[in-house]
Amino acid sequence: MHRLNSFLSGTWSPGEGDGAILVDPSTEAGIATASTRGLDLGGALEWARETGGPALRALSFAERGAALKALSGAIHEHREELIEIGMTNAGNTRGDAKFDIDGATATLAAYAHFAKGLPDGPLLPDGEGLQLGRSPRFHGQHVWAPRRGVAVHINAFNFPAWGMLEKAACAWLAGLPVLEKPATATAMMAERIAHIIVDSGILPEGAFSFMAGSAGDLLDHVHAHDCVAFTGSSGTAQLLRAHAAFVKRGARLNVEADSLNSVVVGPDVDDDSEAFDVFVRDTAREMTQKAGQKCTATRRVIVPEGLADAACEALAVAVQAVKVGAPREDGVRMGPLTNADQLETVQAGLSRLAGATTTVTGGAERLRDPGFFLAPTLLRAAEARTPELHDEEIFGPVSTVMTYSGSVDDAAQIVRLGGGALVASIYSDDRRFPVDLASTLAADCGRLYLSGTRLAEHGTGSGLVLPNCVHGGPGRAGGGEELGGLRGLQFYMQRTAIQGYKSVVEAAFGAR
Repeated sequence: MHRLNSFLSGTWSPGEGDGAILVDPSTEAGIATASTRGLDLGGALEWARETGGPALRALSFAERGAALKALSGAIHEHREELIEIGMTNAGNTRGDAKFDIDGATATLAAYAHFAKGLPDGPLLPDGEGLQLGRSPRFHGQHVWAPRRGVAVHINAFNFPAWGMLEKAACAWLAGLPVLEKPATATAMMAERIAHIIVDSGILPEGAFSFMAGSAGDLLDHVHAHDCVAFTGSSGTAQLLRAHAAFVKRGARLNVEADSLNSVVVGPDVDDDSEAFDVFVRDTAREMTQKAGQKCTATRRVIVPEGLADAACEALAVAVQAVKVGAPREDGVRMGPLTNADQLETVQAGLSRLAGATTTVTGGAERLRDPGFFLAPTLLRAAEARTPELHDEEIFGPVSTVMTYSGSVDDAAQIVRLGGGALVASIYSDDRRFPVDLASTLAADCGRLYLSGTRLAEHGTGSGLVLPNCVHGGPGRAGGGEELGGLRGLQFYMQRTAIQGYKSVVEAAFGAR
C-alpha cells in the first residue's frame, strides 16, 4: 500500500504510525496511508517564513509570474497520470478528473498572465495618490506589501488539484510561501502534484511545503503575519475561528464553507423555450458533475408555480440519462461519492428532508456494494419556506425543486433563507427580471450568474470558478473571497498608507 509523504523543512517524510487509510471509493479497497505524527509542524512553518519568504520577496512580480507559468506547464505534462489518480482515489470520471486538473493549471496560467501588468518594484500601488493638506506637497499613496508570514492552505476533498493551486497561485504571486494541507481522503493527487512541484525546482527553496495527513497542532504555530485559507464545512470553520491563532495572535483567516446555491427560473420562461432547455442542461450538470460534490453545485431549484411539473419531469429525464458507476466502466458519467462518511452524510441529509419533500427520481438507497454509489436525486418540496430545506447543505448529487409566485421579492426571500451563498443563477430572457433580482440579491451571494437564450452557446454555467472573478460568499458560505484577478493577492498582503513629500512618494510608490 502506498505511503503518502509530507514535504516539510525541505525534506520528505512519511510520518509515524499507521495513519489514516485512503480508499478507492468504487471498490472500498485501501490504496494508501497518510500520517503526520511526529513531524515538526512548528519548525516547518518557521523554515518557510525564514527561507521561502525572503526568497520569494526577492523576486519581482514578473519573475513570480514566470514561475507560475512554468509550474502550469510542468503539472500539465503529468495530466494523464493525475487523471488516473483522480479516478482511483476520488472516484472521478475521466471528465471530472480533467475538470479538476485543467482548472488547476489554467488558474496558474491565468495568474502568470495577471503578473505581466504589475510593476517592477516590491510593492503594489493601490489607486491614485492623494493630496493630504492645503499644499500639494503633502501627498499620500496607499500600497500593498507582502506579509512576512506563511500562507497555510487547508483544502477540501473534492478538488485536490484545483483547490490547492488556485490558492497557491495568489499566494506565490503576492510573495508568500505556501504550506498545503489537503483533505486526507483524496490526498494522493495533491501529493503527486507536490512531488512535481518540488522536483521541478521552479520555485525557490522554502516557497512550498506539503503535509499529508492530520493537521495535528499546526494552528498552534501560526503567527500574526500568517494567512490561513480554509475550504470545508461550516462546523470546522467555527472551530477554526475560535482558535487562538486568530482570536489572540491576529492571523488572517479566509473561509469558504457550506452553500445552498440556488437556480431561479424567471416567470417569462416556458417549458418549450430555449431558456428552459439551457436551465435543464446546466442544472443537471451541476447535480451530477463530481457526483454533486462541488461547492458551487445547485442545491435549490426555484421555479414559478406553473412550471414545477415540467421542470421536475425534464430534470428527472436529464439526470436519469447519466450512467452511474466505476469511472473506468464504459459510458459512466458519474462516479461514486468519495468515501463512507460522505455516503452516510448524504443519506442522513435525505432522511432529514423526507418529511418536507417527495422524491422525483433517485433516493438514499445505495446502488451497489462495494462502492459508495448513489443515484442523482431530485426532490420536490411541498412548501418552499420549510426550514429544513434551507438549514444544511447535502453535499452530493441532490437538488430540490420548490416554487415561488413569480415576483422578484418572493424569489429573493426564498434564496435568502439559505443564509448566504457562493453563487445563484437566474434563467430568463426578460430584460428586467434578472437585473432586478440580481440587484436585490447582490449582498446575499458572492457571484450571480445570469443566463438564458442569448447565453446558450457562450455561458460556462454557474459551477465553473473563473480566476478573473471572486470566489466566496457571505454568511453560511464563509464570508471569504478568493481569486478575483489581482484582488486575490490582497488577502496575503498588507495595505499601508505612505505619506510624505509628493515627488518622493510619487516617484517611489506611485501608480505607473
